Amino acid sequence: MELSKLYFRFNPWWEDGLDAIGGYKNRKDFKRLLAKLNNKQVVLLTGLRRVGKTTLMRLLIKQLIELDKVKAIHCFYVSLDHYLLKDKSILEIVEQYRTLHKIPSSQNVFLFLDEITFAKDYALQLKNLYDNEQVKIYASSSSASLLKNESAYLTGRNTLIEIMPLDFDEYLDFKDITIKQADAQLRESYFRDYLASGGIPEYVLTNDSSYLFDLVDNIIYKDIAAINGIKQIDLLKDYFLLLMERAGKQVSINKMSSVLGISTQTGKHYLELFAQTYLIHLVGRQGKLNEQLVSPKKAYACDTGIRTAYTGKRDWGSVFENYVFLKLKHLNLRYVKENGIELDFISENKTLVECKFHNEEMSKKQKALFDSHKAQAKYIIRSESQIDELLNSQS
Repeated sequence: MELSKLYFRFNPWWEDGLDAIGGYKNRKDFKRLLAKLNNKQVVLLTGLRRVGKTTLMRLLIKQLIELDKVKAIHCFYVSLDHYLLKDKSILEIVEQYRTLHKIPSSQNVFLFLDEITFAKDYALQLKNLYDNEQVKIYASSSSASLLKNESAYLTGRNTLIEIMPLDFDEYLDFKDITIKQADAQLRESYFRDYLASGGIPEYVLTNDSSYLFDLVDNIIYKDIAAINGIKQIDLLKDYFLLLMERAGKQVSINKMSSVLGISTQTGKHYLELFAQTYLIHLVGRQGKLNEQLVSPKKAYACDTGIRTAYTGKRDWGSVFENYVFLKLKHLNLRYVKENGIELDFISENKTLVECKFHNEEMSKKQKALFDSHKAQAKYIIRSESQIDELLNSQS
């Protein structure tokens, strides 16, 4: 296939207009992308595979063409993991695109580069585009480590946006569910449905039970095993299952490694790979540097639906805590532990949070630590509405 044909397939709006983009549900994160539109910085979108990064870029293309009246041919989308592009540099691809439409480098275009880390020396190439051409670049990656490896080239030239799974309000919107004031009591029932299914957009729309397992398998095969030369696929799957079973708890690498029959060094390496591909999120302990270094991290699932797919619908308090973490993650959380007593989270700005779903209560020792621990603000979160109250107080 000629590359020009591939580019037209990637960008059907060049010929068919806005109808080719189709109708996508809006996302809260779209406003974050839109806010970066009028500055020069390269916008790097990161997060779990299939969490909606490509859809957000397409929504932005639709906005540019429909509302900002940008010419359709000035919006160029390409997925760099396509096999026809494996030997092409980003600079070559952009040059071919400009040549195809006779657009000089002095004329501004909008570049949407999906799976950017599949391109060799991508950061240096983005720097060259940034420095030498009139471009606005949005790029995506599903690997935190690959983004960090070359990020020095883009220092001062980029901003990073992590795309999270759908939250509860977005879930309701995707399901076309409207809860009237008179039926407010139904919200709790829908919330439990949400905790069980999670916020991976395609799964929310299809409810195909195999989808989440296929997603995790894909990440383990393509983003972990293949890239890192790991042949023990079943071992990685067993490790991930153990992590889902212990989501929200401290992870003892020694114990996990012993169960799996691997060295602690290998166990630590695998844990880092799960985190780098966003399958899990790790939370360290609050305290002095030596306490942070020697204390085990807590692990949370990337999505409550993936967690319940692997562990079943149980322990709603722990699943709720996982959701609270995902909602508050951007506040740079750590857990609190003193004299063997643990509290869920304290944020970078010293907001203390303990999750107690509905009628759950703190033990006396927990309550004493919660009351005595120094913090700017303290919250006991029992429902999803209280999370929004906390977030509103941070803004």
